[in-house]
Amino acid sequence: METLNKVLATDLPEDPPWQEIQVREYLAETMPGERRISWVAEDDRLPEGESQVFGHVTLLLLGNDGVLEVLVHPNLRRRGLGQQLVAVAARRAYLEGFSTISVEAIGGTSAIAFYESMSFSKDYVETRSVLNLSSVDWSSLSAMASGISPGYRVEYHPGGPSQPLLEAYAQAKLEAQDGDENDPDSRPSSADPQRLRDSLDTLHRRGLKPYVVLAIHEETGEVAGLTELVVPAQHPERADQYDTIVVRKHRGYGIDRAIKARMLFELRTAEPTLRQVQTWNAQHNESMLKVNAELGFQSDRDWYEYAADVAQLVQRLEPTD
Repeated sequence: METLNKVLATDLPEDPPWQEIQVREYLAETMPGERRISWVAEDDRLPEGESQVFGHVTLLLLGNDGVLEVLVHPNLRRRGLGQQLVAVAARRAYLEGFSTISVEAIGGTSAIAFYESMSFSKDYVETRSVLNLSSVDWSSLSAMASGISPGYRVEYHPGGPSQPLLEAYAQAKLEAQDGDENDPDSRPSSADPQRLRDSLDTLHRRGLKPYVVLAIHEETGEVAGLTELVVPAQHPERADQYDTIVVRKHRGYGIDRAIKARMLFELRTAEPTLRQVQTWNAQHNESMLKVNAELGFQSDRDWYEYAADVAQLVQRLEPTD
């Protein structure tokens, strides 16, 4: 926790520090079929029973790809420790038979030059936006929340949608994986009913309290739109908004604004200590960026996803005599 919060203070000074609540669960819990492997670099000069973590790398193995997360204490950067951590994780990914490895790098930090120096290539860019709840115009938000066209109803589901809704919920998320410009706000999503249930269960185990708002097409019962948000136990003052999706044939009816506005109203009651909401959007998703701006989100900084060929990375980072 000390190292993580030192990194946040250096790279993202406006972000709230993490609290020591369910941190082990956050790091250890994964979806069925996924594995997370972690390494730490510690100070071995300290007396027995004491510990100081200089660096940390996790490797999440999912599908055909490995996903890295690397932390190095700011006082020890540019000394080769980060590269050693990447080398250890890349070697393990190679032994596991993975061909590519990816990592997120935050714009305006030393991570960009660090990964580019190891020949990671930039895959895509997304923009993080942050909403301060203290600055929300609740009267305008009320108009947005009620601005949905007739024939639709908006439902609030704390903890996630119920079992009868999972299939329709999964079908709506499936459209977001078809290369549609109406992409999710942030992370890859689960578009299978059982995997959705597993995903919700995993969120709970990791200390991430999910909230979901749905727009239901009353004539067909279809999920026409959805927005998802989690409040992490580890930083409960700032929520993370994940997918926001409007199914193609239901666009143009005010669904996107209505469901995101409804979510904010529900959070005001459900999470009274919450101060901010953050979300991520692909830069080409102009419609959702516009909606977020109308709600009061402010663009914060860019986040980049980098990828590398595992075999080439291992060869590049192998120590030489």
